[in-house]
Amino acid sequence: MFERLAVFSHRHQWRALSLWAALVIGVTAVAGLVGSDYHNDFSLPGTDSQAAQTLLEKHGAAQAGDSVQIVLKDGAGIGSARERVEPMLDKVAGLPGVADVRSPYEDRAAVSEDGTLAYATVTLDGTSREVPKEDVRRVIDTAESIAGDGLRTAVGGDAVREAEESGGGPAEGAGILGALVILVFLFGSLVAASLPVVTALFAVGGSIGLIALASHLANVADFTPPIMMLVGLGVGIDYALLIFSRYRGELLKGRTPEDATRTALDAAGRTVFFAGCTVIIALMGLVALGIGSLQGVALAVALTVLVTMLASLTLLPALLGVFDTRIHRHVTAREARREQRNRPPEGARWRRWACQVQRRPWAALLLSVVSLGALGAPAADLRLGFADAGNDGASTTSRQAYDLLAEGFGPGFNGPLVVVADGGDDAAAALRRALTETPGIAAASPPIPTRDGAVSTVMVFPETAPQAEETSALVADLRGDVLPALERETGAEFLVGGSTAATEDFARTVADRMPLFVAIVVGLSALLLLVVFRSLLIPLKAALLNLVSIGAALGVITLVFQHGWFGVEPGPIEAFIPVMIFAIVFGLSMDYEVFLLSRIHEEWERTKDPQTAVREGLAATGKVITAAAAIMIVVFAAFILSPDRMLQQFGLGLAVAILLDALVIRCLIVPAVMQLLGRRAWWLPSWLRRLLPAVELERHQR
Repeated sequence: MFERLAVFSHRHQWRALSLWAALVIGVTAVAGLVGSDYHNDFSLPGTDSQAAQTLLEKHGAAQAGDSVQIVLKDGAGIGSARERVEPMLDKVAGLPGVADVRSPYEDRAAVSEDGTLAYATVTLDGTSREVPKEDVRRVIDTAESIAGDGLRTAVGGDAVREAEESGGGPAEGAGILGALVILVFLFGSLVAASLPVVTALFAVGGSIGLIALASHLANVADFTPPIMMLVGLGVGIDYALLIFSRYRGELLKGRTPEDATRTALDAAGRTVFFAGCTVIIALMGLVALGIGSLQGVALAVALTVLVTMLASLTLLPALLGVFDTRIHRHVTAREARREQRNRPPEGARWRRWACQVQRRPWAALLLSVVSLGALGAPAADLRLGFADAGNDGASTTSRQAYDLLAEGFGPGFNGPLVVVADGGDDAAAALRRALTETPGIAAASPPIPTRDGAVSTVMVFPETAPQAEETSALVADLRGDVLPALERETGAEFLVGGSTAATEDFARTVADRMPLFVAIVVGLSALLLLVVFRSLLIPLKAALLNLVSIGAALGVITLVFQHGWFGVEPGPIEAFIPVMIFAIVFGLSMDYEVFLLSRIHEEWERTKDPQTAVREGLAATGKVITAAAAIMIVVFAAFILSPDRMLQQFGLGLAVAILLDALVIRCLIVPAVMQLLGRRAWWLPSWLRRLLPAVELERHQR
């Protein structure tokens, strides 16, 4: 199959290129006409916060919708700015997307004790994902239009934060440029270096349109496109590089360009196909979490990997056919210059490195494991959550509103808990009395009845900020002690909801379901390795080493983003980051695992000498693995430049994991472990050997 794909694409290169161009242009055009329907679904059936939200929506409570706050500060007193503020609020009330506006001059509780700070509540006519961002921006512009002459204005709320969100910034361009520079140094030719990049861009371009269309059929979160581009660029360049490197090696053996393409696809193409399948399987493991927003992201990124894999197997051979003469001439000329300068053959340095590791395998193994363990230790203290306005940039209006509200009303004002009482007015009154006496609560509002009067809501303002550990402890205390005792006393039902409580529920759900997710991903991946390499110890080793590198990456993220290293605003780690990093890194790590072990296995089958097999396998793949990893690291690390905190965490985690996997795992631990295992590395019970199907990754090399 891989040979037929290679021959067709190489001989009919313009037809293959036209098909890909038509696919990308067609999908992009249709997606442009239809548009996208990205929306976040963080609903978690069975949790208190979701039950509270459902109950409020059922009984028509205003608290079931979203609102934003227009925060005002005037050192001379907020009353002195009334002539400017009230006309502005009247104008806001007439804007599209606005259902109601409550002036601070009508609500004394909306004015700080010193009278210099106040806020107006703007109720939207839908949730933050339903109200167009353009409508929210009009509210922001209108509120900021009266600032000046001692009056400060800022607008806060989830809808405002979403309206202020920007894309990846310079991240995508910086990543592509960095990858191109590495490829030019690797191959010494701009044409050769551009082929993997062009392949990746085609794949990502097609995937963007497909995912936009898929968002109408499935729940795809609005943060999916940048993640998809991040993974698509890295994986696309990586896969194309593995195939192109094999193609170049076949040209150096004297093969014609068509034969080199056929052999490269039949050998490295198999590896790419298997590696792509492992990434897709790892991503599909996210479906087991049962969280709607993550399932949509997993499906979208898996689709991106699938398109990228297909592009590497069909588009790249066509590009090789277009530029075969130029590439062949350059490759042979460069090799001739190398021989004239008496430079050592390719792989000589990696062969020497492997010999050094094989002489002291225990030292290499222990040093590497201790170092990775030290990096991973902070992950034991990892705290999941979601960034709020307190993590936004200081120049954003949402962060300014957050700081002003904390200054005037206390830090807990930015993340109130919504406690719902279903049991009548007496139960609601008893609820407020109990809450005002609970340690950790700064204030509790009077009960707010729903439109039908059946349910009441008490707004609870903690003494601490929404992301603080004390606030998490308060939510647990309310649900575990305070409210159950009150339910037994009153016979009513009480539920803790609101965005802060929902964040706690989401983080706890992810943590509870993580073991099942890890077991599925590791189990299926190990099963695939068992079938391919026909060994019991190889899959076990691969799984353990991947877990170690991922743990170290999560430890680095914890130090930087949770503990605030390098000047980063400290806060919790985005709740879905660990599982996303695990799924993607576990799959990508298998790329290098398969690429390296397939060469080691090839030498083992040929020589039956385990030491020689490890040495020659590393010599053949060390340069390519290092270059591929360097490209991935550059692409992923470029997203640290993104203004989005989630993308920063994602990019750093992936970059660190790939760095450790390529340098520490593949260059130190794998050679050391394989040296210590010797022949036992390829042991498989005879009865199991008879049951397993025969799968070959390097058929031409057998």
